[in-house]
Amino acid sequence: MLISSAWAQGTPAAGQGGLDMFGLLPIVIMFVVLYFLMIRPQSKRAKEHKAMLGALQKGDEVITSGGILGRIVKVDDPNIALEIADNVEVQVQKQAIQTVLPKGTLKSR
Repeated sequence: MLISSAWAQGTPAAGQGGLDMFGLLPIVIMFVVLYFLMIRPQSKRAKEHKAMLGALQKGDEVITSGGILGRIVKVDDPNIALEIADNVEVQVQKQAIQTVLPKGTLKSR
């Protein structure tokens, strides 16, 4: 009884059940939107930060990711010496520099 009904169902027609391009279109659109909203801006920011770190030089006024304001006294490859007060120097990693301030910002504080 069950076998005869299984044979009666048969196979789907050729147009049904195949790979449909319109079914994949929403997934492709989601990946494109994800790329333009998340991946591209993040890589652009990383490239700008890397260029900013490469351009650091003695005398630049910076803010670290921890919120410390200081003037660059010495630039080594992995580290930077920041003067945060008169005769007070702190060693920070180059990657910890978040922002370069305009010249003269620290004098006004």
